[in-house]
Amino acid sequence: MGDDDTLLIERRDDRVVARVNRPHVRNAIDQRLVDLLHELCAELEESPRILILTGTGGVFASGADIRQMLQRRAADARAGINTRAFLRIRALPMPVIAAIDGYALGGGAELAYAADLRIGSPTARIGNPETGLGILAAAGATWRLPELVGPARAAELLYTGRVLNADEALEWGLLSAIHPAGELMAAAHALADRIAANDPLAVRHTKTALRADDHPAVDLELQAELFESPQKTRRMTAFLERSRR
Repeated sequence: MGDDDTLLIERRDDRVVARVNRPHVRNAIDQRLVDLLHELCAELEESPRILILTGTGGVFASGADIRQMLQRRAADARAGINTRAFLRIRALPMPVIAAIDGYALGGGAELAYAADLRIGSPTARIGNPETGLGILAAAGATWRLPELVGPARAAELLYTGRVLNADEALEWGLLSAIHPAGELMAAAHALADRIAANDPLAVRHTKTALRADDHPAVDLELQAELFESPQKTRRMTAFLERSRR
């Protein structure tokens, strides 16, 4: 996929690891990276697997590429260049894990918000300084942050441009765990291992239910499909057999 090293891809049977790799600009998100993220999403929509997103060089993603942003105008804003890529990541069939080492700012933070799970290193720094640059955080922060940290805290972060350190991000619920930088990817893989040990269809349907608005109707329809699944019969039978031992 792709013809450069902007996004480093490692593929396994049950997961894909994608590393943002623009160290000369602290992994800033440019059009090329957005294009590669769309290519990756197309692959994972066709062949669903867990996705682990991370960066290189001790940085997750420092934000949108300001040199490109400076040239963008109203039509570019309405096109939702980053927004549409992050929406697609959020909608992937299987869970997405963001492993955040260092800065996740602006668009980089919004990329992390698009993930289902976020873990970080002690150097993680997460925030949205867009208003200081004369723009707003329009690629997901204004609707995802209230869900993640509550409306009052989201407003504080977005109005002030405050950047949270790792401990604050953990306290506020933006991170679910902190691991030493050298152990961060191992922790992400361990999380992926626990997800992958479960029935993939049940995981997919759980993600669908978590993102749905029409509860409980959607949950019951998804459960109805799973009740007819061979995996449900196999896994429950195996559970009962283990219990008899």
